[in-house]
Amino acid sequence: MNLTGLKMKFCVPVFAGLLALAASGCSWFHHRTATVTPAAAGSAPIITPNYSLTATVVKVSTVGRYVVLSFPASQMPKVDQTLFIYRGGLKVAEIRVTGPQQDSYTVADLVSGEAQVGDAVRDQ
Repeated sequence: MNLTGLKMKFCVPVFAGLLALAASGCSWFHHRTATVTPAAAGSAPIITPNYSLTATVVKVSTVGRYVVLSFPASQMPKVDQTLFIYRGGLKVAEIRVTGPQQDSYTVADLVSGEAQVGDAVRDQ
């Protein structure tokens, strides 16, 4: 037997073994997947309704310092209730509802700040 034949007899099983190891290598590493446990019985999410008032400024009188507000049909503020006007997410004015109310519109006096048509009105 010559040296080349010995190398071949030795190399073929080694390469075959390495190939078998490489092919099964992925199965050696078992990645655990995150298990999601179901919520505990009786722990349903708490849902609270939003009863805050929201409106839009539809008219502004700078001389009389009042605004006309448009509310959704089901929400109307009380007379003398204090509300706040927001523009771009920033509070720009404080108003006090004075009335009169008609349909979904009401009038409020500007206590402080300034208002523009289209500003958002909230009670907080």
